[in-house]
Amino acid sequence: MTLVSPSRLIVEPVVRAALLEDLGLAGDITTDAVIPRDHRSSAVIAARKPGVIAGLDVAELIFQLVDPALVLTRRVDDGASVAAGDVITEIHGPTHAILTSERTALNFLSHLSGIATVTARIAEAVKGTGAAIACTRKTTPGLRALEKYAVRAGGGLNHRFSLADAVLIKDNHIAFAGGVAEAIRRAKAGVGHMVKIEVEVDTLDQLAEVLTEGVDAVLLDNMTTDQLRQAVSIVAGHAITEASGGITPSSAAAIAATGVDLISVGWLTHSAPTLDLGLDPYDDRCKVPGLGIANGGGKSEM
Repeated sequence: MTLVSPSRLIVEPVVRAALLEDLGLAGDITTDAVIPRDHRSSAVIAARKPGVIAGLDVAELIFQLVDPALVLTRRVDDGASVAAGDVITEIHGPTHAILTSERTALNFLSHLSGIATVTARIAEAVKGTGAAIACTRKTTPGLRALEKYAVRAGGGLNHRFSLADAVLIKDNHIAFAGGVAEAIRRAKAGVGHMVKIEVEVDTLDQLAEVLTEGVDAVLLDNMTTDQLRQAVSIVAGHAITEASGGITPSSAAAIAATGVDLISVGWLTHSAPTLDLGLDPYDDRCKVPGLGIANGGGKSEM
């Protein structure tokens, strides 16, 4: 799968809002007071814990919006696995701009890399089974495009980006429509031929009813592995099968072994811990072994 970053037209408004939030009404008063405007430095962003990187385009855009004079050089690309101490990118230019950009850039980069890291771990757990890991719409408001990109960077797939992408009939739709068959019939009458229809089921009897009506995909919600195995057999390739509900890295392999096509995991985006990354001055006197790059405690180049 080719990894394509979200368009700058999508990312820039989010980045600008974050910078404006951090700058407040008076800007970076600490850096204004402490660092001369003509001071120039070199710095690196390095990993302090192992993980998978995502969000470099976002971080670079932040630095460039603060000051186009900053020059950034990547040491790795999005989707790369890094070890503690590995340098991710180098930054050269006005010290004032580096410091003003630092926290906002690290917030995005650490958050997105955290999502990529947990996605990579659970994707590795199901490797070779034929099942794929997918995210959900349980994303941070305003950050969906970026968080779903981070899932792809970690080796996962994206579910719907919005309510307009596809029909997903869930338990409440079924309840208010008066039954699953009626909900499916209404959906087919209400959308065009290009729109796929998926239905959430939590029993095998409900699954049989759904298959009688015919849909593109079935979401098998909170089923046991035995139920999932039976469900895959019942579907027999007539629809995409998706397992969901309470899935962890330790349970993912067993769920994948049931033969489901997809495993959707909400916590990839709503609960992933950040990856610990830091920005440090470049200083040849304080080297990370094998890299020649500072990992903290060094002084800026003058």
